[in-house]
Amino acid sequence: MLARGLLLVCLAGVLWGTIGPSVPLAVEASGLGPLTIGALRGLVAGVLLLAVASVGRLRRCWVLARPQWRRVVAVGVLTATFQQLFFVAVLWAGVSITTVVCLGFAPALLLVVASVRERRPPAAGALVTVVIAVVGLLLVSVAGSEGPAGSRPVVGVLAALAAGAAYGFSAEVGAPLSRRLDTLTMTTATMVVAAGVLLPLGLGLPLLRGEPVLTTDLASWGWIVYLGVVTMAVAYALLFTGLRTTSSGTAVVASLLEPVTAVLLAVAFLGERLSPAGVLGSVLILLAIATLGRRTQEPAPQ
Repeated sequence: MLARGLLLVCLAGVLWGTIGPSVPLAVEASGLGPLTIGALRGLVAGVLLLAVASVGRLRRCWVLARPQWRRVVAVGVLTATFQQLFFVAVLWAGVSITTVVCLGFAPALLLVVASVRERRPPAAGALVTVVIAVVGLLLVSVAGSEGPAGSRPVVGVLAALAAGAAYGFSAEVGAPLSRRLDTLTMTTATMVVAAGVLLPLGLGLPLLRGEPVLTTDLASWGWIVYLGVVTMAVAYALLFTGLRTTSSGTAVVASLLEPVTAVLLAVAFLGERLSPAGVLGSVLILLAIATLGRRTQEPAPQ
């Protein structure tokens, strides 16, 4: 069960890794901004999950989720906050810096949170795992991104830190919730909340600016549907299922397969070259995840 939970979280990270190559293609084909693409992605995920739940499960999902509404709303809002802040940070600080700061800060933050909660210093094994993972992330991100730096790096780094905190806390709050709700209920409830937050920001602001929020290009909708169905609905279902037997800190480290996947896809399909630093970083992240599999303990019900 423990290995299965870790594997599911790793699969979620792999699916998230396809976001990097997919979003630029969707933006280029549609002419829409990345925030709008993110909002439409959330809308697709929410509609799909509601449609699946409506086949004899919608009322049951409501009954199960209602007593846990505070945690459901918290996870949904934190998920939407992470996604929007990450997009903003990429625009202001660049892809490489945002990836390192955001995804590196999340496991370090949860390590501190766990230490404070347990009133003891972090275990040496956990500390080493996080350090190895963050160093690997740094190497992979720097080697895998040659894009220009953002226009507002200081503010972008702050946004990336906030995005990392939102991502980490979404896993922290979602872990006990995933052990109280079944996967469909959990994913549907939280993603509908996330979509409700993403839509006003991703569609409302562009409309006020006179920017387009829809496209007639079918290929663009194909990318948007893929992003909503696979990288949001399916990926978060995998994450929440994995969180039943995997701690939030472990899940955040395991999801670092996201940048590894993005770099490998760029090498395989976009003609980019993987430097020795990128290879070493990928190996370090895989090594960190391997240590998670050896020392993962089943989380106690909360």
